[in-house]
Amino acid sequence: MAQAQAQRRRNGNIRNGNGNGSQCKENDLLLLLRERSEGQGHHHVHRLNLTSSLNKGNNAKATIVTVLALAMAMLLLLFYSFSTSTSTSTRITSPSTTGTAYEALSVSVSPDSDAVINLDHGDPTMFEPFWKNAGDKATVVIPGWHTMSYFSDTSNLCWFLEPDFANQVRRLHRIVGNAVTHAHHIIVGVGSTQLIHALLFALSATATGHPVSVVSAAPFYSMYPGITDFLKSGLFRWAGDATSFKVNGSSSFIEIVCSPNNPDGTLRRAVLSTEAGKLVHDLAYYWPQYTPMRGPADEDIMLFTVSKATGHAGTRIGWALVRDADVARRMVKFIEMNSIGVSKDSQVRAARILQVISDGYELPDPDSTTSFFHFSRRLLADRWQRLRRAVEESGRFSLPQFSSEFCEFTKEHAETYPAFAWLRCDDESIEDCEGFFKSMKVLTRSGRHFGAGPEYIRISMLDRAHNFDLFVERIASLGLR
Repeated sequence: MAQAQAQRRRNGNIRNGNGNGSQCKENDLLLLLRERSEGQGHHHVHRLNLTSSLNKGNNAKATIVTVLALAMAMLLLLFYSFSTSTSTSTRITSPSTTGTAYEALSVSVSPDSDAVINLDHGDPTMFEPFWKNAGDKATVVIPGWHTMSYFSDTSNLCWFLEPDFANQVRRLHRIVGNAVTHAHHIIVGVGSTQLIHALLFALSATATGHPVSVVSAAPFYSMYPGITDFLKSGLFRWAGDATSFKVNGSSSFIEIVCSPNNPDGTLRRAVLSTEAGKLVHDLAYYWPQYTPMRGPADEDIMLFTVSKATGHAGTRIGWALVRDADVARRMVKFIEMNSIGVSKDSQVRAARILQVISDGYELPDPDSTTSFFHFSRRLLADRWQRLRRAVEESGRFSLPQFSSEFCEFTKEHAETYPAFAWLRCDDESIEDCEGFFKSMKVLTRSGRHFGAGPEYIRISMLDRAHNFDLFVERIASLGLR
């Protein structure tokens, strides 16, 4: 209807003999703007009245002023809408997960205030900046006809182990000085998870009678129980905390020693007697960015993984250093039956990644841009310092303390900066630490999963910078009131 009336008014101007062509155009423009304003008025709280009826004597100046006024009004409306949507302050009461009401938190709503921060998994994306900077040096191109065969080296006990990957593993261990390799067989697997399965099979396949008990001192890696019992094997079973396990003459056991330990970062030794059982040393975190190097480990069975050494969790490559050839053969047989070997493409990529790290230290003039372990250690040192400061200011939590030790790799005294923070909720009003942080939209892993109590949580220190920054800010905001 409004459009029809406007058209009649325009036609009326022509019939009234208005000979001023520019004046007609001005009137048409104003009428058009008014039509659009009326047609869109239902989208705004205030309807703008562009102008009342114009006299025939109005000139172009009045038209320009009116258009500018309309533009200014629309800008003010947009500014008001934006300011009210980003500066709102609200009061959020954290829900109780155990019957204890947490205090209400006054927070400022921002684009990040509603973000859920997932620090439950040890996803090592913290290392991305280094590898972005590495560029083509870490890039692998595999022609379509390469790595097509099942077999890598049929003369090797581990026939699916790529020779270049094996060479780079030995090279990196020699440079870092964290493991003896010359007397061990290298068995490659789909991460540490498959290697643990292969080891449990290899170490229990010759046992007779009852299933072999698998233990680890608490707090232990939360995946050990699940890895052990998932297949419901009759060869082995999870038996819990090694410190409370009772050894008798008729039973055998496998003790997994994780050092530095996941979740608390402490150095570990075997708890039980090796005469009655067998040991598996999980050394996934025995690298210079996490802990001082105290010399090369020389255990019968040692596990390592690319995901924690370099950050390439998605490559799904781990390796075991195994002294006993019979144990190594049984591991190879398990992997053969489980996955018919291990991806050669992944091994090729992992070999290049390890090569880049080693090259960064064996070049004549290595610097901070090519020294992976130094780069990573600086990042972790900064994160741990900031987290400790925020925890101290909060007055509600505590973290483990580590002493400085001499590092054989850097040739200087160094601190320990674990990949995970083992945080304790000391505030007595917090009965479930994981639930408390979940109410703040921070996902962690409860101490219950590690053989500890609900007052503990494990927090990944390896996430991207943005998520970690938000996490520290939320802890800092929890100071005692």
